[in-house]
Amino acid sequence: MIGVIDYRAGNAPSVMYALHRLGLDARLVAEPAGLVDVDHVILPGVGAARATLVSLSDSELLEPLQARVIADGMPFLGICIGMQVLFERSEEGSVDGLGWLDGEVRRFPDSNRVPQIGWNAVRFTRTHPVTADLPDPTHCYFVNSYYSVPASPEDVLGVTDYGVEFCSVVARDNLIATQFHAEKSGELGLRLLRAFAAWDGAAC
Repeated sequence: MIGVIDYRAGNAPSVMYALHRLGLDARLVAEPAGLVDVDHVILPGVGAARATLVSLSDSELLEPLQARVIADGMPFLGICIGMQVLFERSEEGSVDGLGWLDGEVRRFPDSNRVPQIGWNAVRFTRTHPVTADLPDPTHCYFVNSYYSVPASPEDVLGVTDYGVEFCSVVARDNLIATQFHAEKSGELGLRLLRAFAAWDGAAC
């Protein structure tokens, strides 16, 4: 069973629709009790990092989510803001993130059109069970004004060019996260979601 975190500031219904299209068992999780018997979890997101973290806190999901993902090792997929909040800090409102990954989140330079909206190429820097079935490069749908800068190059799984080369996929242990919206990226996005559902969380 996949738990999709529903914190009233994300795009959980779109992710649920994609998972149901694939015939996968999934449910929305809006309170700590919903995390008890799921074996995979997805944190989707749109909007601002601060609003996401405040909503998670108000829903009393922060500590239970950390316990299941970090302590128990449950497979985790972050999408868009769900990727950015994994890091230590963000320039978006100078907010502190979850700190599950070392690094920070920066705004695209003003020389680009911000936000980036549309399809862009993702090039993979190494192999991973969740992305093994995707072509390299693969084109995915982005909506973002900020991008993640992992402190460790080993955490980078995919990169994309938008004025600067930035990390668009990150992975460490049982964590994987994408800056692009898998649920809006057509057949390739569905392949990624299917592979995530089958993944046991083991590092490759």
